[in-house]
Amino acid sequence: MTRLFCGFEPSIIAVIPHPKPTPRAIRPRQRLTFTGLIGTICMFPLRALTLIGVIINVGAAWALAHDRFVLAGFVMIVANIFDFIDGKVAHRLQLQSRFGAFWDSTLDRFSDLALLVGLIHLYSSLVRSDYVLIAALTLTFSIMTSYTRARAESLVEKCKVGFMERPERIVLFMIGAFTDRMAAVLWVILVLSILAVANRIYYTFLALNNLPMPRRDGVRGFFNRAFFWTDERTTIPYDLWVVAILAFVWLIPPEWLGDPTASGPGLIGIIRELL
Repeated sequence: MTRLFCGFEPSIIAVIPHPKPTPRAIRPRQRLTFTGLIGTICMFPLRALTLIGVIINVGAAWALAHDRFVLAGFVMIVANIFDFIDGKVAHRLQLQSRFGAFWDSTLDRFSDLALLVGLIHLYSSLVRSDYVLIAALTLTFSIMTSYTRARAESLVEKCKVGFMERPERIVLFMIGAFTDRMAAVLWVILVLSILAVANRIYYTFLALNNLPMPRRDGVRGFFNRAFFWTDERTTIPYDLWVVAILAFVWLIPPEWLGDPTASGPGLIGIIRELL
């Protein structure tokens, strides 16, 4: 308060201080340390390995598009060797990062898209609109399988349910390429991808509403375990599913599925001819 005397009655004037400007939040500059520099240098070739793997997979997509399935199979093996080396080296040297996980996941989607676009091109060139549709649906639900998990895990802690994930898709593509049974492989990936998306939607609904998960004992539990997939790899239920899938791919005669490219009758067809 300030009291003024200028021949007048004293008056009291309140002096209101001006608010001090609030300094803008400045992020502290991070100094580049020796170990940080080493980590940055090591991460560059790992990111390059992942990108090289995607480019090689585009080559596999080209081979699929031109009905050169065996070549595509070998190219997929080479591409996934790069992917495997990238992941193993990052884990061994403890170089994992959040951006690294984002980078790998994004490029994995490009690899998946490339292979299926190659098949769509092949079937369209063969004027097989039915398998163009099947390949397009397989592409859609393959991407949705990854999307539903990523979106769910922004809401719940973990959503690793559903059988058909990327490793299974890649192995099945290789099997279909080497054995010329791509139509059967597409059907397997499509059906189990739809089931995986449904599993993840249902799991997230139960988790967000604090509802119990489906029971796993008894006859009902058997069907729950088969169609609401929560088992890990390298388990007996997983092995049983793998056996069932391979039996479908290799035993069903290609003409039953209207396979546009397969040659040979399949094992069931051979047995039928012998009988």
